[in-house]
Amino acid sequence: MLFRDFANYLLELENTPSRNQMTVLLAELFRKLADERTELSQVASACYLLEGRLVPQYQSLEFQLSVKMVLKALARLELTSNADQTGGNLFGEMDFSNQEKSILARYKKIGDVGLLAEEMLPQKDSNLDILSVYQQLVKIAKASGAGSQDQKVTGLVSLLSELDGLSARYVTRIVVGKMRLGFSTKTMLDALSWSAEGDKSLSTDLELAFQKKADLGQLATDFLSATNNQQRQVVLQNYEVQIGIPVVPQLCQRLNSAEEIIAKMKRVFAEAKYDGLRVQIHVLPEQKNNSQDGQQRVRAYTRNLEDVTYMFPELQLVPKFLNTDAAIFDSEAVGYDPATKHLLPFQNTITRKRKHAVEQAAKTVPLKFFIFDVLAVDDQPLIDENLRKRKDVLEKIFNKNEQFIITKYLETTDPKELQIFHETQLGLGLEGAVIKQVDAPYQSGRRSWYWVKIKEKQGQRGKLQDTLDCVVMGYFVGRGKRTKFGIGAFLVGVLTDDNVVKTIAKIGTGLSDDQFKELKKRADALMVADKPRVYEVAKELTPDVWTNPSLVVEIAADELTTSPLHTAGKALRFPRLVKFRDDKNWQDATTIAELQKF
Repeated sequence: MLFRDFANYLLELENTPSRNQMTVLLAELFRKLADERTELSQVASACYLLEGRLVPQYQSLEFQLSVKMVLKALARLELTSNADQTGGNLFGEMDFSNQEKSILARYKKIGDVGLLAEEMLPQKDSNLDILSVYQQLVKIAKASGAGSQDQKVTGLVSLLSELDGLSARYVTRIVVGKMRLGFSTKTMLDALSWSAEGDKSLSTDLELAFQKKADLGQLATDFLSATNNQQRQVVLQNYEVQIGIPVVPQLCQRLNSAEEIIAKMKRVFAEAKYDGLRVQIHVLPEQKNNSQDGQQRVRAYTRNLEDVTYMFPELQLVPKFLNTDAAIFDSEAVGYDPATKHLLPFQNTITRKRKHAVEQAAKTVPLKFFIFDVLAVDDQPLIDENLRKRKDVLEKIFNKNEQFIITKYLETTDPKELQIFHETQLGLGLEGAVIKQVDAPYQSGRRSWYWVKIKEKQGQRGKLQDTLDCVVMGYFVGRGKRTKFGIGAFLVGVLTDDNVVKTIAKIGTGLSDDQFKELKKRADALMVADKPRVYEVAKELTPDVWTNPSLVVEIAADELTTSPLHTAGKALRFPRLVKFRDDKNWQDATTIAELQKF
């Protein structure tokens, strides 16, 4: 498929407010890609580009090009075009400097590097296909070493010179990480089902497959290569866990009391709930460890599927404590004080989530990894086995040590015993208990009642029984004494089932000066000119600055009330910021359905 045809689909998607219509459009795109049987590699490329990426979510390949550098590429492109037209040489220092200033002024007026690129490029017929554009983008992103920034700019100029204006709109947006299409992975899975069946009947099966091996491009390629329903069923049934590719993590539901939990779950394992960083640990087979490409044998992924191997150098010690060659473990990483042996608060642990000075951070805040589940051993997936069997396997393959610790648990059917265990963990400074059904498989996400946590006691952090994880949607400029911060309040929202963010609170109190400064810094990095399409906000609550959905904050409040103004239909009374949740993706935020349980 030609990239300009692909760009026309992107344009239709961008202009479509209906999620169902987006699904139909994506399905049509997938069918056309599948029809081009000789170039199925385009399917994976198209999937990643639709997400504004070059690689699966669990891999990292970034352009490292700021908007300013893209504007420099556009200035150079325009100068080149003018020189070609006049037959002269316009590359003097003064000419280029003036051209950059002109481009910057136009960008400030438009506010979107994609629209600026489209305006500048002629409406011509570009013959580059999706794969060619994708490969050039990968080459740009991989440029490294001395002079790499100039190589990237030169590469972008070369690519843009071969594209039409609409294609340039989306290529430049991909480069700066602002695609603005407004659909989620779930929408794309629905579209794959729709492309084959004309409905969402295979959506659940596709989602279960993706949860086992979180590579949308690979799943789409395999699924679309099947030519009939029987072949598609075989693809989905054979799509299994693979060591080195993250499994979408299982999450907790909430219930009010130990009595309610036992009534619903019967026999349970209760474990301490640690306030740390969720880390999925993959130990690759020793013979498959490809040392020449710089990859390490033990890899780590967050609950957002982000590869954070480089953040945790101590994980390379894991194989020495194993009685097996390869495995996937689920764990919680928690900082500790080597002198006292006491675990540290989340605010200390989160300092380990960094890209620079990693070795020093590892010395300052050493970690203990509490291993609580095993998802695969060697070539054998375990996620469909019950929890008791997985616990038994874990005990057998992991040798006792002081850094990688198998989490202890209580087996019980007694609500009183469970409540005592929960309160004991709270007394130890932990977050209480996580309760898991003994005979349950490992089920990704938060759809089942296999994992549950007890809501906090009233008055512990706020009168509301539990905290909410909310998406920061934008902020309001400060007035009075907050003028110095440039922020006086911020707008937060919760999710619908199809990942629309609806407002639930405007928060302007309960923050320290440092929190206001930190919030402003984080929000400005996510600033966008227009309201993101996944937001639903009443006109009266329009913030001064919009931010892309990315930043998640934990919010406590005294009460949840009905609201005619907030689009969630509910509002938080006396909300206040507890902490930034850097370990969570915006799609992990509290849902409107979950509000019914608060």
